[in-house]
Amino acid sequence: MPRVRIASVNVNGIRAAVRNGMIAWLDAAGVDIMTLQEVRATAADLATALPGWLIVNDEALAKGRAGVAIASRAEPMAVRTGLGDGSVDLTGRWIEADFDFGGEVLTAVSAYVPSGEANTPRQEVKWRFLDEMAVRMAQLEADTSLALVTGDLNVGHREFDIRNWKGNVKSAGFLPRERSYFDRILGEAGARVLAVDGSVGLGLGWVDVGRRFHGEIDGPYTWWSSRGKAFDNDAGWRIDYHLATAELAERVSDYRVVRAPTWDTRWSDHSPVVADYTIGR
Repeated sequence: MPRVRIASVNVNGIRAAVRNGMIAWLDAAGVDIMTLQEVRATAADLATALPGWLIVNDEALAKGRAGVAIASRAEPMAVRTGLGDGSVDLTGRWIEADFDFGGEVLTAVSAYVPSGEANTPRQEVKWRFLDEMAVRMAQLEADTSLALVTGDLNVGHREFDIRNWKGNVKSAGFLPRERSYFDRILGEAGARVLAVDGSVGLGLGWVDVGRRFHGEIDGPYTWWSSRGKAFDNDAGWRIDYHLATAELAERVSDYRVVRAPTWDTRWSDHSPVVADYTIGR
């Protein structure tokens, strides 16, 4: 069965990432599908930045903000964008594409969860997004056995996922209520899940590919603050994910976070997360 290599990365502006060396990495990476977040660009900008790739995208309403895209070597069968009923602006943060690989259909998602800010209206938008994301992931899991939600999900699920977790328990990105969404999404399908905030809900059965692959260790982190020497000291956050349906998770042959060797050689403030999946008959 063929290997499909999927990379996810928050590029922190696609044009800046390309200027800073993204293409050299991409040319050597052997990627078949690349999910992008925070592209901050139009479809025309993306086409210019990534020549030769087939690209679908969802732009944010505010120019130069957010934006998600999926770049691929294969033509997608179908594309869907957006979450929710439109009552809250969640545009530029969720895009799905279906691909046929050897007679098997894979649904790939690029998601960019709002960063939020505790006890502010920004956090209310994040709650709405997480609500809608959980609803959609339940639908995806019910509809297809091969689905993958990737991207900058802006939540460190467990203490392993943030170096300084004790100092961030009241900060957006590590709030108990945020983490509880992940407890349920990653809980056993149909089982009652007691989440870290004390709430109880049903598990959706998705798998955190990175945590399963690396086990119970700190990190590997995918984002580092620009303050101090966070990158040099590897004082990071693991907030970029591959979340797979149970069947797809059984088809992972490799997973890695591509951390730049030094601060000044990075082309984004996030590292690419790359995994290989066996898909196709």
